[in-house]
Amino acid sequence: MTMETYLRRGQRNLQRWLLDPRVRTPAWILAYGAGGFLLSAASLGNYPQPLALGAICGVTGWRAVLIALGAMAGYPTFWGMAGRQGIVWAAAGALLVLMVGKREESRDQPLMIPAIAAFLTAATGLSFQVFLKDTTPVVIFGLRVGLAFFSGVLFTQAARCRDAITDWLVLGAAALALAQVMPVRYFGLGYFLGGILAVTGAFPAAALAGLGLDLAQVTAVPMTAVLCMAYFVRMIPFDKRWQRYAAPGFCYVLVMAACGRWDWIPLPGLALGGMAGAFLPPRPEVVHRRGETGVAQVRLELGAQVMGTVQQVLLEMEPAAIDQEALLSKAAQRACDSCSARNSCTQRQELSPQLLENPLDADCRKPGRLIPELRRAQDQLRWLKAQQARQGEYRWALVQQYQFFGEYLRSLADKLPRRGESAQPDFRVEVSARSQGKERANGDRCLAFAGPGCRYYVLLCDGMGTGLGAAQESQWAGDLLRRMLTAGFPPEHSLSTLNSLLALRGSAGAVTVDLAEVRLDTGTARLHKWGAAPSWVLRRSGAEKIGTATPPPGISVSKTREAVEKLSLCRGEVLILLSDGVDGEEVLRRFSLTPDAPPGELAAKILEAGCGNIQDDATAAVIRLRPTGLAPS
Repeated sequence: MTMETYLRRGQRNLQRWLLDPRVRTPAWILAYGAGGFLLSAASLGNYPQPLALGAICGVTGWRAVLIALGAMAGYPTFWGMAGRQGIVWAAAGALLVLMVGKREESRDQPLMIPAIAAFLTAATGLSFQVFLKDTTPVVIFGLRVGLAFFSGVLFTQAARCRDAITDWLVLGAAALALAQVMPVRYFGLGYFLGGILAVTGAFPAAALAGLGLDLAQVTAVPMTAVLCMAYFVRMIPFDKRWQRYAAPGFCYVLVMAACGRWDWIPLPGLALGGMAGAFLPPRPEVVHRRGETGVAQVRLELGAQVMGTVQQVLLEMEPAAIDQEALLSKAAQRACDSCSARNSCTQRQELSPQLLENPLDADCRKPGRLIPELRRAQDQLRWLKAQQARQGEYRWALVQQYQFFGEYLRSLADKLPRRGESAQPDFRVEVSARSQGKERANGDRCLAFAGPGCRYYVLLCDGMGTGLGAAQESQWAGDLLRRMLTAGFPPEHSLSTLNSLLALRGSAGAVTVDLAEVRLDTGTARLHKWGAAPSWVLRRSGAEKIGTATPPPGISVSKTREAVEKLSLCRGEVLILLSDGVDGEEVLRRFSLTPDAPPGELAAKILEAGCGNIQDDATAAVIRLRPTGLAPS
């Protein structure tokens, strides 16, 4: 597997984590707050600059507040008393965005908020000069006003419509801000970013990053020349790959010697940035691949990106709010318009939405008319909330499917260059199942089938209850999972899809699932249990229970309760799957069973000893691995 494949896989894992609501919200809160904190370090002429104010102007809502809070913490951290103006800029910018950011005027005139931000910067500087005797030079004062406007325009453009030029300018602004940030001596984040861009970014990005470092005046060595030279040096066809990533540090030493200005502080950051660039793709666009395989791989990756984009849009959609005022007004209209006391009534103006929660609290001279209408409105509100929750379940199920299909397309893209490579199985699987039904139609369904590569699946679906209905549910669930697993979908995605379908159908608990994924190349297995009875691993030393009782699938789309157990079957162990009609505890604790017995004989003994009086459908499935070099027993 190539380094490029590993990098794409790591990027996809990061995207998957960010799309998880449990990780996504804290990550974004941390990112926006840290962004405002770091942008507050921006400096021109050793004076703080309102670069964070421009970032606040480029976003809306709670994101602007988070950036402002980060900036309000950053200005006193980096500048001390000189950062007081920065605190005012951040607070004023957040207030400006909250008041004007979502108005139609700001969307129709994108320069309005940056212009107001520039005015606020000028007004703040003038106030500090008049009342606090601030001695900021006029040139710096003008630079602050201009930077507030142009950074607001830049970040607004970056948030609304990204393009290559905007990305280059944003990276240059980031280098300007990070130039002042040094977590430890001899390591500056600005130099680190410059080293990365010199070996992986486009030439304008490297040049603008060098310009940002020069404007920050953190070193007398011309950093624009260093990063531009490093960009061209990386294009030389070196014999060893690591040599191109040493270009930033090497070029800095050359420029430092040519200028006669010896400053060793930037060198570690540039060198580490160049080495970090070895772990990043050399270009942001998709790497060209030759032949039909490369074309198909690129198309699959682009299709996966489209799936991810749609998933992101669905996650960001906010459900429509329920208009409780309209429900209350309608109820009051039905109750009061035909009331004889409507002209002299004063309580009608005092009705509040809280009455929809408890209609008996209504203060009315004729409650016999108003309270029934409020109860009717209360029922309508409950129905609307149920519908809203239902729509949320539909949306989340759709988000999951886009995620699953996107990852499936990416996995296919990764496998295309290795179509001729396949792992050889070192084990063969022996599976046997025995079943006994309470009625003619058995609600248990056991399937054993080969998956892609060296994967083998044994699936036990137990339909709720007995009879034809349970048999139909288990057959439907088993056939769906078999088709998805045979096509190459991971078990987690397949089971989550089944859970979503059961939840949307209103069939919670209609079926339980025991799924064993056996690897014939390593002799390991993963047991996925969802509402199923505990399973057992039988060794020569005794039996061990695997898994505990969990809620069945279909209860909720977003809150899944699947349990996964990992185990080894390469040393002669036997995995036993049981439906809830078999008392496995009674059989495996009291009877002496050996894993060396044939799977069919073992399954028959377990079923015979564990059924007793048949109250439910009973199934026992036995799985054992044998090395491929051994003959069948």
